[in-house]
Amino acid sequence: QVQLVESGGGLVQAGGSLRVSCGASGRTFSTYTMGWFRQAPGKEREFVAAISWTGGTTYYADSVKGRFTISRDNAKNTVYLQMNTLKPEDTAVYYCAAGLGVPRTVRAYDYWGQGTQVTVSS
Repeated sequence: QVQLVESGGGLVQAGGSLRVSCGASGRTFSTYTMGWFRQAPGKEREFVAAISWTGGTTYYADSVKGRFTISRDNAKNTVYLQMNTLKPEDTAVYYCAAGLGVPRTVRAYDYWGQGTQVTVSS
């Protein structure tokens, strides 16, 4: 079992930066691919970024490539999402997830956090 808790969301102006974190409990954290997804009101949950268990491979949605960076610290059981040059369309609830499957799909993830709100004002 892995329990995930996100933190670091908030309100930021367009063009600004924010870092969200996800702390995990459980000894097997380091074996999981970790992903970030987001869900805006009235929209489906969408893939944002993912990182392999070693941290050596990262994946990004086209909409955030070059602006967001995912990283992890297995010693701290934490995954991060650094978000730069934020846009109003980045506004959503951001969820972290742990899984073993294909990293860009919701179905690949077995464990989910409760989400943290990120709001970007124009």
